[in-house]
Amino acid sequence: MRVKADALDREILRLAVPALGALMAEPAFLLVDTALVGHLGAEQLAGVGIGAAVLSTAVGLLIFLAYGTTPAVARLVGAGDRPAAIRAGIDGIWLAIVAGAVLVAATPLAGPVVGLFGAASAVTEHAAVYLGISILGLPAMLIVLAATGLMRGLQDTRTPLVVATIGFAANAALNALLIYGAGLGVAGAALGTVIAQWGMAAFFLWFAVREARREGVPLGIHWGDLGRTASTGGWLFLRTLSLRAALLATTVVATQAGTATLAATQIAFTLFSTLAFALDALAIAGQAMLGKALGAGDVAEARAVTRRLQAWGVGFGCVVGALLLAVAWVLGGVFTSDPAVLEALPIALVLLALAQPIAGFVFVLDGVLIGAGDARYLALTGVLNLAVYLPLLLLALLPGVDALAVIWAAFSFGYLGARATTLGLRARSDAWIRTGRR
Repeated sequence: MRVKADALDREILRLAVPALGALMAEPAFLLVDTALVGHLGAEQLAGVGIGAAVLSTAVGLLIFLAYGTTPAVARLVGAGDRPAAIRAGIDGIWLAIVAGAVLVAATPLAGPVVGLFGAASAVTEHAAVYLGISILGLPAMLIVLAATGLMRGLQDTRTPLVVATIGFAANAALNALLIYGAGLGVAGAALGTVIAQWGMAAFFLWFAVREARREGVPLGIHWGDLGRTASTGGWLFLRTLSLRAALLATTVVATQAGTATLAATQIAFTLFSTLAFALDALAIAGQAMLGKALGAGDVAEARAVTRRLQAWGVGFGCVVGALLLAVAWVLGGVFTSDPAVLEALPIALVLLALAQPIAGFVFVLDGVLIGAGDARYLALTGVLNLAVYLPLLLLALLPGVDALAVIWAAFSFGYLGARATTLGLRARSDAWIRTGRR
């Protein structure tokens, strides 16, 4: 059993470590835009911030293009049918193209959408320019998501990392050239990123076409298969929507509780998101490994992978939780010099640190169930978890309470606790274990 555990650990690391690097690509793209535009002025920077927020939301909601494609491809690989696996990846790419076309058609809405933020007119104008150009890169971003899902399903997380690294370097160089060399300002930042994204998409399309021709797989769109892919994606979309709603509700309540509470919450969320990258990488390894094991009909392997991932998730959560706890009273100085925020922040970080083992458990089991194709359960319980969380969150608005402490206790143990319960109960049952090609 020891050898088996070691072998699983090596496979988890083989998939998870490169996946972690690739996961950081999109935030890195936005970081480069922010850093380069920041030297143009505050209005330009604020405009890019608004545009980036809209883009991040759109891409985040469509992450199912990767998360839905990975297990579908992995199952077919496990079943020994590589041509069908490639076809499943092609279906995912076609869905990305259709979704991207719809978003591009919405380009005239860029101005009204950024106007909803209520920023100053100059800021809104920069945001509209940035978003209006950046939308042209959304189809490429979605193609990259779907093709990355194809490669992960084929048990390859290294190639997406290499492509993401090259794309990041190209993005930085193009943005510097277009923003300052060509004097295009905010428009140059958006245009450079669009060019880099289409370069990445071109490689992934080449790879998909090459693999399809090698396996004799037709490249045309199959509307029936596309409908089935969209159906699975719809459940994953609802799951993601419930997660986004929880984060948005937390921000809204923190806003109502005052500026210091909101600022501390944003810092805590930044740290939570950073730690989530590593946990997401473990979840991606779970998607690929579970899909392959179930496709091969190997229930024992699926159970063993699930146990090892849980150990990795909880163990990682304990380590980073202890580190965060150790620096909770001094870390705030890295992010702010405001006395009120510095005084309030430690309680949020302590609660977040204590919840990291729960977060690790939640993230890996989420990946396990996505890998098993249990999207409907994840979507429905996502709504249930949100229903549990919101009343607890609203307690922060009661008079006389420490709003920040209530917010982070509700999020750390109420929301993450509800997710851990629904995921844990499902994982202990046999309801999610469905072997075979689908």
